[in-house]
Amino acid sequence: MRLDKLLVATGFGSRKEVKALLKSGQVTLNSVICKKAETKVDVTGDCVEVAGQSVRYQEYYYYLLNKPAGVISATEDNYQQTVIDWLGDEYRHMALFPVGRLDIDTTGLLILTNNGQLAHQLLSPKKKVTKRYRATIEGVVTQTDVEQFAEGLDLGDFITQPAQLSILYVNEEAATSEIEVTIMEGKFHQVKRMFRKVGKTVTTLHRVAMGPLVLEETLAVGDWRELTEAEMLSLADYGVRVE
Repeated sequence: MRLDKLLVATGFGSRKEVKALLKSGQVTLNSVICKKAETKVDVTGDCVEVAGQSVRYQEYYYYLLNKPAGVISATEDNYQQTVIDWLGDEYRHMALFPVGRLDIDTTGLLILTNNGQLAHQLLSPKKKVTKRYRATIEGVVTQTDVEQFAEGLDLGDFITQPAQLSILYVNEEAATSEIEVTIMEGKFHQVKRMFRKVGKTVTTLHRVAMGPLVLEETLAVGDWRELTEAEMLSLADYGVRVE
């Protein structure tokens, strides 16, 4: 890898800033000052330092975000704040993107990575990766709804695969329900459309799990963290390698 590309990829600035950094003589390669941007670096064996700070290259990044409402699942947008904006400028060099999407008003588990293979595998219909949500429903959810979800619902443009609907709590007086639902497709507005099909309305929606990953209650809405080694191992079948 070129030295300037390595420095950009590890967050030491834009190409213009890295060029100035090299020119200033603050970069050393194996303890020797190096000012040539095109110098080839072995990222696994060479020692690169910037003003005495060791440069550590990482090919792939994996984060779990408890997405807040009002933020869109995209890398850039001219009008709305994106999940990448939410993380801040210090994460820009990682080239992260969200795996799939959550609606702007939906909260919960969202994976951010720069590993395209992982995203492709998790979103592939062939993999049948489950997504589990908690939701508040306007309307009383019944056993009939549970059975309809299990059979699959005709939404017009497609018929849903069997979904597991669990009733957590029903307030008969207020005509509201708290539920959990597990689906496999993750089509646009799917959960909301499914409840609309049975005559009810989703008022809040929160994703609590995707595949083997489960959002812990201690991670507050809006917070994020790196995936643990155990979580990355659980994603081995989807393109994550743990060295």
